[in-house]
Amino acid sequence: MPATAIVTDSTAYLPEQVVSENGIHLVSLYVTLDGEQRRESEISGAAYNEFFERLRRSEEGATTSQPSVGDFLEVYEPLLAAGGDIVSVHISSGISGTVESARQARQRLIDDGKGGERIFVFDTRSGCGGQGMIAIATARAAAAGADGAATLALAERARESLRMWFAIDTLEYLRKGGRIGAAQAFLGSALQIKPILTLEEEITPVERVRTRRRAFERMVDFARERHSDGADAWVVQHIQDPESARRLVDEGRQIFGREPLFVSEIGPVIGAHVGPGLLGTGGIPLDLVG
Repeated sequence: MPATAIVTDSTAYLPEQVVSENGIHLVSLYVTLDGEQRRESEISGAAYNEFFERLRRSEEGATTSQPSVGDFLEVYEPLLAAGGDIVSVHISSGISGTVESARQARQRLIDDGKGGERIFVFDTRSGCGGQGMIAIATARAAAAGADGAATLALAERARESLRMWFAIDTLEYLRKGGRIGAAQAFLGSALQIKPILTLEEEITPVERVRTRRRAFERMVDFARERHSDGADAWVVQHIQDPESARRLVDEGRQIFGREPLFVSEIGPVIGAHVGPGLLGTGGIPLDLVG
């Protein structure tokens, strides 16, 4: 086991193989739909279609909640007992209470004399692919022997250099869920717009386009922008749109000259708030992920 263990939460949507290869530990958020609460981690990729079909039919929509303090303790305690540090990398505190739960768990372990001071909680001010890339960067640093403080510093470097964009079909799910943030400014526009957003602590509007084709073209433009900036560690994510994701990966291979760090489908917790049809991309400098 590396001197520093890396923990993240389910909203990074890292493929299982990436989690395993990098020795990353996961804590799950929760989603409630039609009165049924489940850990997001218990809803496999194969069950996403069913979840999103139920979400489309639901009049009330879905609600989500952060992991409990106890959920974090279950993960933290064995890692601390192994003797190393922990860097815990999580979805933006601007849209989720996950970071606060992690900090409360850390404090409880300090109070109980169980080494909680060796836990470094990092608010990515991001989520999904951005959070996932930061988790990978910290895992690679930890595998190279970095202690908690050095790994935390690397996480901050990765966050400072990170850019992510995503296009969605409608703002309606964000409006219903109360996570719309500054994208509120886009409400009242023509119903046919396809908002392009980013996550800078909260959901932040970038621009409006009128068609899915134009939204796809803008994702390709953003990929070129990342390559021009020297950020060649890149990802693609989607919700219920694997064909567009495949096309974007094909475009990315031509732009970056390399495979993406990962490609994945965003699951129920974030999907509950943005709805089906999301397509996103972004990247960080390659040297941050080894």
